[in-house]
Amino acid sequence: MAKLNSSDMHLSAEACNANLMAVGDALYAIGGKWKLRIIVALKTGSKRFNELQRSIEGISAKALAAELKDLELNGFVHRRVFTGTPIVVSYELTEYSGTLGDVLDALSSWGAMHRETIRKSMRKNKTAAV
Repeated sequence: MAKLNSSDMHLSAEACNANLMAVGDALYAIGGKWKLRIIVALKTGSKRFNELQRSIEGISAKALAAELKDLELNGFVHRRVFTGTPIVVSYELTEYSGTLGDVLDALSSWGAMHRETIRKSMRKNKTAAV
C-alpha cells in the first residue's frame, strides 16, 4: 500500500501548486458522489438510462441525467441514440474512461481497507465500553 512519504510533505511551492491544480482538475472531472459509481456501473457494458438508475442505489433521475451529461462532456461516456419506435438511448464507456482503471482499483482497495479499519475500531470501542 502506498503511503505519503516525507518527500511528499516538503514540496516546493511550485510543485505544490502544480499538484493542487492537477488534483483539482481530476476532482472536477470525476469528483462528486455519483460520477465514479456511474463509471463502475457501466464497466459491465452499455446500459439504458433506467437500467443505469436501477443499478446505482439512491441516485435520482435528475442527478443521473446531470452526471451523465458531465461525463459525456469530459469524454468518459458516449451516449448512443437508436432511432426507431421506440427511440432507445444507451450509455457506454469510451476508450478514454479506461485511463481511470488504476484510479478505480486504488479507490476500491482503499475503500475496502478503510471499511475494515472502521469496523475494527467500532468493535474495539464497543468492547472497551462494556
